[in-house]
Amino acid sequence: MPYGTLYLLPVPLADGAAPASYTPYLMQVINTLDEYIVENEKSARKFLKQAGLQRPQSELILHDYGKHTRGREDLMSFFSGLLAGKDVGLMSEAGCPGVADPGADIVAEAHRRGIKVAPLVGPSAILLALMASGFNGQSFAFHGYLPIDKGARAKKIKMLEQVAQREKQTQVFIETPFRNNQLLAEIVRTGNPQTRLCVACNLTAADEQVISMPLRQWRAGQHDFHKKPAVFLIF
Repeated sequence: MPYGTLYLLPVPLADGAAPASYTPYLMQVINTLDEYIVENEKSARKFLKQAGLQRPQSELILHDYGKHTRGREDLMSFFSGLLAGKDVGLMSEAGCPGVADPGADIVAEAHRRGIKVAPLVGPSAILLALMASGFNGQSFAFHGYLPIDKGARAKKIKMLEQVAQREKQTQVFIETPFRNNQLLAEIVRTGNPQTRLCVACNLTAADEQVISMPLRQWRAGQHDFHKKPAVFLIF
């Protein structure tokens, strides 16, 4: 019997963003599935409802791959349906599964087992921020989270700035939302006035902000990104 397909299903980045996040094909796919691997079961059920799920949710099988269960369960339990020929959906907590997301482990295991992986179109904060920045979209690098230690973080920022200038390559990174303002202050304090910084905040939400300008202009203003999901880019 042929294996099933693992569908990678993007989910909205913000509350109220469902109409701008779901494609007709995604809605079609979720109504063919009754089994999912998810990062958060409560959120996943809400997203499925918003996307137009027609079958009763009581019929669904949801495998929780959240941080409280990750590593404590054999991955085989997630793959029994796929290996039996069933199609299964993989959902992140926000954005695209496998991109800055623990679902990458599930995708890697699917490839190891010879299971077809099908990524669906949907929102990615990283790509949306890059699109809106005005920076180089031909050459860019995503670095995830920068070091928490102040000294190591300042050193990393300078290194990324040097790479951006030398290679003409956009450098992309993120921070835990409650540390956004500290990171912004560090970049503004240590960076070259000519270096361009973009902060893309609350993407797809009603209060979305994308600010892109040289550091000399950032130094002249006041900005508050505290506890707001944001992507930082320098170029």
